Amino acid sequence: MEALKASSFPSFHRQLNSRYTFQKHKFHHIPSSWRIRLPCQKSDFKNFTAISTEEAIESEKSEKKFEWYEQWYPVWPVCDLDKRRPHAKKVIGIDLVVWWDRNENAWKVFEDSCPHRMAPLSEGRIDQWGRLQCVYHGWCFGGAGDCKFILETALPRVHTSSKACVAVFPSCLQNGILWFWPNSDPQFKNINLTKKPHYIPELDYLSYSTMMISREIGYGYEILIENLMDPAHIPYAHYGMVKTGELPERS
Repeated sequence: MEALKASSFPSFHRQLNSRYTFQKHKFHHIPSSWRIRLPCQKSDFKNFTAISTEEAIESEKSEKKFEWYEQWYPVWPVCDLDKRRPHAKKVIGIDLVVWWDRNENAWKVFEDSCPHRMAPLSEGRIDQWGRLQCVYHGWCFGGAGDCKFILETALPRVHTSSKACVAVFPSCLQNGILWFWPNSDPQFKNINLTKKPHYIPELDYLSYSTMMISREIGYGYEILIENLMDPAHIPYAHYGMVKTGELPERS
């Protein structure tokens, strides 16, 4: 067998030794004029990151979240209010009743719900003593929201109970408009002394001619703004109601 290996495959061993040879690669020298030299600078990445994080935290602290129920909102032009009866109004989803308190000589803004059976107080009346009276069982309320009279009982403790009181919203007059603060928490009772509604001085100028209009619409402010910014629809959608130029004749 050894002789067979030696005589039959003499070239096999020689090919293994001669075929696979490895040569060293030669790296040519690159002239110094061709080399690209980059300036070595110390990285301040860590410092930059730390500063950015601190600034972001300070920015988040400084930004105040907008509180929708801690702002003044217009309710009604005073010129449209009747002191002889209560008025119903919905503002930012809150049902309100607006009425004139002749005992305090001021407009009042209550939640439009009687604490007894949740009947709308706006459907009631102003009684002979100047109180707001519910139409359902005749409960009467003063300007502070306290219950002044309950026909079914003569017990004074029922009248003074907090459960028999109506939620009263802070309100004030400015620019001929009745404004209200949609938060009946006692801490906001005198909010008009520290924070007042947006003031428009032109509305109080005698040289200005103004007209107050109050209208109920069944959509949000975003649709109203889009509509007001589209005057091209006026000659067609409001034809005969608004003075406009002649419509173009059809060719």
